[in-house]
Amino acid sequence: MADMIKLTINSIPVEVPQGSTILDASVKAGIRIPTLCFLKEVNEIGACRMCLVEVKGARGLMAACVAPVSEGMEVCTNSEKLREYRKMTLELILSNHRAECTTCSRSTNCELQTLAVEYSVDDKYFSPSGLEPDIDDSAIHLIRDNSKCILCRRCVSVCRKDQHVGVIGAISRGFNTHIGSAFDMPLSSTSCINCGQCVQVCPTAALTVRDDTDKVWAALADETKHVVVAPAPSVRVQLGECFGMPMGTNVEGKLAASLRRMGFDGIFDVDTAADMTIVEEGTELLNRLKEGGALPLITSCSPGWVKFCEHYYPEFLPNVSSCKSPQQMFGALTKTYYADKMGLDPKDIFVVSVMPCTAKKFERTRDDQSASGYPDIDVAITTPELANMIKRSGIVFEELPDETFDPIFGIASGAGHIFGATGGVMEAALRTVAEIVTGKPLEKLEFHEVRGTEAIKEAEFDLAGTKVRVAVVSGLENATKLLNSVKEGKAHYDFVEVMACPGGCVNGGGQPNVPGYIQNTKDVKAIRASALYGEDAKMGLRKSHENPVIKEIYETYLGEPGGHKAHDILHTKYVARKIYEDR
Repeated sequence: MADMIKLTINSIPVEVPQGSTILDASVKAGIRIPTLCFLKEVNEIGACRMCLVEVKGARGLMAACVAPVSEGMEVCTNSEKLREYRKMTLELILSNHRAECTTCSRSTNCELQTLAVEYSVDDKYFSPSGLEPDIDDSAIHLIRDNSKCILCRRCVSVCRKDQHVGVIGAISRGFNTHIGSAFDMPLSSTSCINCGQCVQVCPTAALTVRDDTDKVWAALADETKHVVVAPAPSVRVQLGECFGMPMGTNVEGKLAASLRRMGFDGIFDVDTAADMTIVEEGTELLNRLKEGGALPLITSCSPGWVKFCEHYYPEFLPNVSSCKSPQQMFGALTKTYYADKMGLDPKDIFVVSVMPCTAKKFERTRDDQSASGYPDIDVAITTPELANMIKRSGIVFEELPDETFDPIFGIASGAGHIFGATGGVMEAALRTVAEIVTGKPLEKLEFHEVRGTEAIKEAEFDLAGTKVRVAVVSGLENATKLLNSVKEGKAHYDFVEVMACPGGCVNGGGQPNVPGYIQNTKDVKAIRASALYGEDAKMGLRKSHENPVIKEIYETYLGEPGGHKAHDILHTKYVARKIYEDR
């Protein structure tokens, strides 16, 4: 156990482990020191200078986010001197920031704006420089406006440290410093994987998700279109945050009710397609184990991961499951099975998915994602995009009654629900594969070995004499370590789940932005994931292969899992990509 250090923060006695920072100690004392650049374990560079504090006996102010504590240290975080210093720092930052707060997409959820209000900042001393928009809108999933960038470098750090991509960085020097890609090339020409983690950590609106809601509004207004919508598993436990509800609140009933009031012709659940994914992927795994094939089989549900593999590890593409993701399976089934059942022409069906993932905006444009001859998905929007549509519709979300999804794609298992958490796809697959291999029901459905937010989780299961070695990883820096271990022969697995975003879809780039202070002091990923596991635990239907909707689709339309028709509609292929390419 680490030695403990005693100190005082604003005369409050605090005891923290040796190696802690002043910022760590302040949290324990119940005191919030303002920060802008700091993100725990991601960006700890002391650059913004908002967290400066006074330490008795020190020659100058110290950056609390990087200054280590020492025995007997006396810290002051809120003197008049510090308040004036922070106000001036904010004024200087704002002097080089294009402020349009009344119409900005991050208004009321902008860390810079929040601090400016707290410190009563105005432009009395440093007049704004009249910046013009400086926009790169080449990427399909986000828009970067450097006129709103405060050079905190959070985006740079998360892209490099968590995601192992590193396609952005600080360019030029002095007043010309800005964030961009090498040689200022468009982001779309790099090996960006569209994960949106940079958007999640940006404290301002310098990085925002591309808004595709106008396409949805246009489809809803088009009387020739049959418009259906379906949210992903994790959306139901994040959407409430956009309406002031506690993190992790499950709003599935209100979600269905709001979509119905917006005028969609079909209100469905991507969780149903998640169950279909498990049946197909489980069948693929069993076939490779019995008949031979590239092992480990690696999941293909995360489009950010798939694109990363195409760019950086093309030698593993034979290992990646040929199954489409739940989003694409849903779209494919909607424009084939559902179209046939309802007597609709696929060209008249407009499919909207609501996703926690900005990479889904890219995934829907991939080749071989048009099972009906038309794109499986027409528009993919994120959780905040949907929230904005609900607000614009005048719907009082918090007061809605709980309603259910429409029946054709409205029944999902608990296994489908947990897809949104790292380890969820693995656990859902194990529930199905274990029962198929053993030929008997599982006594216990929880596979705790693959749960949690640890970087890499490993386990081995004995299924009626068949040993299945599995690994679960989230965040592509961690995926890199695991794949390198496999390449070097140090690790051997049969089945691997990879999620691009640390913690899985609950922490996707298309989820509501969380202020840095909350990210630094709470386990956001675990709180959100616990809501999904909690929903699974109380459900009667908890296995994908027992979903009656899935059974009916196979019996009346697809035939057997992994069969010819199922393969044509529900499977795809992936291609090796260059690190930099013109698109």
